[in-house]
Amino acid sequence: MGAAVGGVVGATTGVIVGDAATPKFRTYVTEQPVPSYTYAEPLAVGTVLPADGAVYRRLPAQYGSGEYEYTVVNKKTVVVEPKTRKVVQIIN
Repeated sequence: MGAAVGGVVGATTGVIVGDAATPKFRTYVTEQPVPSYTYAEPLAVGTVLPADGAVYRRLPAQYGSGEYEYTVVNKKTVVVEPKTRKVVQIIN
């Protein structure tokens, strides 16, 4: 019914989007040419990232809802809401 919300779940923080926290997804992300965006402020679930600078990619359907995108910020993969660029999940 609802999204799972909580603190740290394994190496994942925040909402769990499908299989985005699996080792297979982490491998997928490391094989993609997404540069790490340097963000000077503390990064947390709820942080709104800038429209310019970060490279956003659609979250593949096999890893979760097509409603989300991911990027790499400060060498951490994050899942974001595309319209707001709000971080909904941090995958270490």
